[in-house]
Amino acid sequence: MRTDPLADAELTYLMGLGFQLVLGEFVRRLDAAGHSDLRPVHGAVFQALKGPGATGTELAERLGVTKQAAGQLVDDLEARGYVRREPHPAGGRRKLVVLTEQAEAHLRAAGRVLHGLEAELEGSLGAAELSGLRTGLARLIRELAGDTLPALRPQW
Repeated sequence: MRTDPLADAELTYLMGLGFQLVLGEFVRRLDAAGHSDLRPVHGAVFQALKGPGATGTELAERLGVTKQAAGQLVDDLEARGYVRREPHPAGGRRKLVVLTEQAEAHLRAAGRVLHGLEAELEGSLGAAELSGLRTGLARLIRELAGDTLPALRPQW
C-alpha cells in the first residue's frame, strides 16, 4: 500500500499548495459569476481600503509594497471606476483613496462566492476538520507574528 506523498510534505509546501488551490478555485468561480475583470491583487487592495479608505502611503504599508506599486494599482483601479481619490479630511496635499459602489458590489459578489466555496469545503471535509484547520492556521500565525500581523503581499 502506497502512502500519500503529502503526508510527509513540508509545511510551507502544503500551505502554499492549499492557498494556490483555494485561491484558484475562488477566482474561477468569481470569473464564472461575471467578475473576470479583476485579479486577486485587486481584492487585496479592496480589503486594505475597506472602511474609511487610506492614503497611498498607508495602502503601500498595508500591502507590503512600494508607494510606487501602490500608486500604480490605484491608478489602474481608478481608471476602471473601482476607487476614487478624495481630499484628505486632515487637509493638505494628501489624498484619501476610497472604494466606489462598483468596488463594494464586487466585494459583495466575492463574499458570496467565497462563502459558497467554504460551505462546500465544509461539506466535503466536515465542519470539525475545517474549523480545526482554521484554528490551527490562526494559532500558527499568532505564534510567528504575535499581535502585529504582517502585510499579505499581493504577489500572486
